[in-house]
Amino acid sequence: MARYMMLFRYTAQGINRIKESPARIEAGRKAFRDHGAEMKEWYLALGQYDGVVIAEAPDDETMAKIALWIGSQGNVSTETLRLFSEAEFKKVVAGLP
Repeated sequence: MARYMMLFRYTAQGINRIKESPARIEAGRKAFRDHGAEMKEWYLALGQYDGVVIAEAPDDETMAKIALWIGSQGNVSTETLRLFSEAEFKKVVAGLP
């Protein structure tokens, strides 16, 4: 499965309802599972982003669906990055002309 980093920022709605966040994390885990993906790790962050999720999904389309669903709830805005492991990186580089 492909690995992703989802960076998120709380919206005004999300911060106003911050005490509901633990339940929303569990709803997010369920959404990942329902799409055949997995939320591997969840972190609160300091700085430009409020949090980070590390996830695995079968493909980019699946991850896009999950990101859109999460965003549609109105509590966070997201930015998702496709991650490549060291082994995957080496394979990519080996294929260069």
